[in-house]
Amino acid sequence: MKKPKIMRKFCPNCKTHTEHKISSTKKKNKNVLSRGSKSRVKKRGSMGMGNHGRISRPPVAKRKRVGAKLAKRTDIRYECSECKKQWCQRFGIKTKRLEFI
Repeated sequence: MKKPKIMRKFCPNCKTHTEHKISSTKKKNKNVLSRGSKSRVKKRGSMGMGNHGRISRPPVAKRKRVGAKLAKRTDIRYECSECKKQWCQRFGIKTKRLEFI
């Protein structure tokens, strides 16, 4: 996907349309409350009698994962040229490669 390096966007801080410099960063998705996370397995210990079929399943880290996803969701940052404030794109677009022209 090709995007321009500089774009005119609405700046919520300045409350006007200004030029924005665009950059991308690596997205860090670490969800500690996901179904098979180790922290949740530890918390599930005291739930009364029996384990209700929950702790019999190992955490996600121990299960075998095969292959990487081809397209990752982009994390685009916009920086206002006037007030220098920065914010992220609200919803990332799935792309294989991101290129700034």
